Amino acid sequence: MKLIKKIQQLLLEPLQAQLQQIQVQLRQAKDDNAATKLVMGAMLAKFAGQASSMKDAEFKLFSQFGDDGIIQYLISHVKPRVDTFVEFGVEDYEEANTRFLMMNNNWKGLIIDGSSHFIEHIKTSSFYWRYSLKAISSFITAENINQLLVNNGIAGQIGLLSIDIDGNDYWVWKAITEVEADIVVIEYNSLFGSDRSITVPYRPDFMRQEAHYSYLYFGASLPALCDLALEKGYAFVGCNQAGNNAYFVKKDKLNGIPALSVEEGYVYSRFRENRNQEGVMTHLDGVERRPLLTGLPVINTKTNAQEYL
Repeated sequence: MKLIKKIQQLLLEPLQAQLQQIQVQLRQAKDDNAATKLVMGAMLAKFAGQASSMKDAEFKLFSQFGDDGIIQYLISHVKPRVDTFVEFGVEDYEEANTRFLMMNNNWKGLIIDGSSHFIEHIKTSSFYWRYSLKAISSFITAENINQLLVNNGIAGQIGLLSIDIDGNDYWVWKAITEVEADIVVIEYNSLFGSDRSITVPYRPDFMRQEAHYSYLYFGASLPALCDLALEKGYAFVGCNQAGNNAYFVKKDKLNGIPALSVEEGYVYSRFRENRNQEGVMTHLDGVERRPLLTGLPVINTKTNAQEYL
């Protein structure tokens, strides 16, 4: 038996060494790719700052859609005095709204995700020691968000807040009192339409994938977020062209950026992430998705009454 184990060890050691070498090479290639992106992004950022509108400014490097460019456009006009961001719902931070802001503009920040696996992965990345970034794992609720911010050294004025938690986004933003951001980017659900101020009912344990098989039942409508923004002293300045993120700027920081009505800024999403009851993506287009939500409960944020889609 000892001889067999020795032979197995001799056979496995070269393979393990090769695997480790491949992992090192992959990590280096990933870092090289990020460096190339940053060189290109620096040039794009200059154009974005000079763009005539958010739409013209859009470009994607690390964001899921064109939000990298929008954020560069906004900070060039708003000129936040505090170069600190907070973003939650970042997964592994490969696609995030603040990563380019951190790496191109050297902002510092706090990122939060409910998955400890993702957070541990982020902490092994080379950018984690190169920049002033703090990553923590926590499932965010309306009850714990303020304490999470304070416990991690974030309070008072910050430059940008990004909220994308696929569920209680409206309720969590409503609950935040410990920080005030010059710019807020928050996901909205375009399938909830542009007429009703509605959101999914609050549940501390809300999980998009469990709430409805379609993955389309989450978040809040754009009118609901615009109403909440108004209460908090923000102006709505537009959505990305993908139709999933809405942008708000403190009224006293607009500096020439036009405030928009819901009708002027609403964008209906075209990406196709819906699932069937077996969990398989079915790629329904446009209005084909909307019937999947018929009859599901929502809260009217103006009256706090339960209604239905």
